[in-house]
Amino acid sequence: MVELLAPAGNFISLISALKNGADAVYIGLEDMNMRVNASNFSLEDIKKASEMTREYGAKLYVCTNTIMKDKDIEMLKGQLPYIKEYGADGIILSDISLIDLAIENNLEAHMSVQENTTNFYALKALEKLGVKRAILSRELSLDEIKDIVRKLKESDSSIETEVFIHGAMCMAISGRCFLSYGLYGRSANCGDCLQPCRKEWKLSFEEDENDDVINFSDCDDESFIISNSYDDSYRTNFFSPKDMALIEHIPELIESGIDSFKIEGRARSPDYVATAVKVYREAIDLYQEDPENYQYDPKWMEELMKVFNRGYDTGFYFDVPYEISENNQSEFIKKDIGKVVNYYNKIRVAELKIWDDLAIGDEIMVQGPTTGSITHVIDSMQIDGKAIEKAEKGSNVAIAIDEKLRESDFVYKLIPRE
Repeated sequence: MVELLAPAGNFISLISALKNGADAVYIGLEDMNMRVNASNFSLEDIKKASEMTREYGAKLYVCTNTIMKDKDIEMLKGQLPYIKEYGADGIILSDISLIDLAIENNLEAHMSVQENTTNFYALKALEKLGVKRAILSRELSLDEIKDIVRKLKESDSSIETEVFIHGAMCMAISGRCFLSYGLYGRSANCGDCLQPCRKEWKLSFEEDENDDVINFSDCDDESFIISNSYDDSYRTNFFSPKDMALIEHIPELIESGIDSFKIEGRARSPDYVATAVKVYREAIDLYQEDPENYQYDPKWMEELMKVFNRGYDTGFYFDVPYEISENNQSEFIKKDIGKVVNYYNKIRVAELKIWDDLAIGDEIMVQGPTTGSITHVIDSMQIDGKAIEKAEKGSNVAIAIDEKLRESDFVYKLIPRE
């Protein structure tokens, strides 16, 4: 059975992943992982997170995959015993010096995609060092991955393979990018990328009499905005690839023999995590239950389009990324409109304090560290026991909802984009 591995940048995302069927969750340790802009988890948080994952029969992996200097190694050496004691199953690392330290603390060593593992021989070498699993490079095609997995099986190797199947793609090989550091002094390799690649860039050519590059095009102006080329033949942000989505290729992925399917997105919202996990869980289960009669459901992509995305393609799995992204392509805007005041279990009614109008037929999203992330279409509302069609901002309104909500859960209204 293939593992479905989900990201979590905070406890709301963690419970969202677990409730929607993740087999394992990966989180970031403060100051030691590739997502500084996510909330991340302290050592004490790891204890609570591991208790939650065990409750759902899932595993917990902790990311320590930034560039490590001596001071970082020394600090982590003191933390690893607690990471194990508090219940984590393994660590994701990009520095080979941590392999021995992980093993000494009875933690599985998972080699990060930052290592850029692209071949069978690298996997065998990592296995000799004690690595339990390697996340394969995003630059590999599915055929190349199949060949690697086949060779591992033929050699009776026990090392596991993991691949990204959904989420953001970086413009640099395995995320090894210096653009943010060069421009702003904020290192992507230390988890602090400002993503300047997502901006629109202008490409210009400096005239040089000694330049051997010849312009064979019909355009004399060699300075243009990449996002609007002179012949309107394409639109691009140049550096910024679309997000990866392999939901249409679950059978090929499962049959390849990969051990773990990974969703990218520790810096993204809980609703993104909930939706992505739910969609891939359904597809994986459906195929594994009855491969011969499996059919792709178009609603899965419709659901994925509702949450943050830059448009989707299949990365390098079948060729090269065929289009370049624009900005967020989500079909909805998530507007903060209120919070939960109370939930009445016996009658399954929630009381909301709202600071924006709410009406029958509106779709809301509720998020909280125990609730996770759920969506609900308003079909019944009351104020002071009287049924209403619309509640104005500033009201306390009761709504019928089967899913249990908790006091202080956040309430958002999903508004279709124009």
